[in-house]
Amino acid sequence: MPAVDAKELFSPLGPSYDRVGAALSFGQDPLWRRFLVSRLPPGGRVLDVATGTGLVAAELVQRNFEVTGVDQSAEMLAVARRRFGGAVELVEASADALPFAGESFEHLTFTYLLRYVDDPRATLAELARVVQRGGTVASLEFGLPGGVARPLWEAYVRIGLPAAGRVLGHGWHEVGDFLGDSIRTFWAGHPIERQLEDWRAAGLRDLRVRRLSLGGGVVIWGRKA
Repeated sequence: MPAVDAKELFSPLGPSYDRVGAALSFGQDPLWRRFLVSRLPPGGRVLDVATGTGLVAAELVQRNFEVTGVDQSAEMLAVARRRFGGAVELVEASADALPFAGESFEHLTFTYLLRYVDDPRATLAELARVVQRGGTVASLEFGLPGGVARPLWEAYVRIGLPAAGRVLGHGWHEVGDFLGDSIRTFWAGHPIERQLEDWRAAGLRDLRVRRLSLGGGVVIWGRKA
């Protein structure tokens, strides 16, 4: 099992997730999500995995995609249901065992997912399974800034973020304490070259990587062969 149970971590965060996530990222997280969605060609049915409160799904709807959202957290999906009413199909399920037939969707997006799974390569293969050939898969993950930005990032995740989490409470103190180490550990074990190998093993090609906000966010996208 991952060191942190994602369902337990996220269950109390739903009501405050959108505004606090934007604030703690200094407004960057919404911009990253918009860029993620912009990597998809127009039109078609999209599966948004780890949809949470529906932030990426909302961007997809605005761009006239037909959207299905999947998340394993009932509490986060409850917020998404209030956001969408019946406009978006929302399914409680694990990314490791999607309840859909193969090639059910033209495209797929996922956000902040692979740090929480036991086997990222196996999860990517399961995600790619439900995408039609020629469809786009796109992901967003926190990155490790380099250069002069790295010391500032370290100070923030070691001191600023835990302090903010304790002030906010309601589950955010656990996030503040855990996030920096989670990001470092993921990238130590899964540098970009290894991640791209995992994408290729899942049958994804024409891979592109874009580092955003001095490397604080990383978007990867590619096409199912």
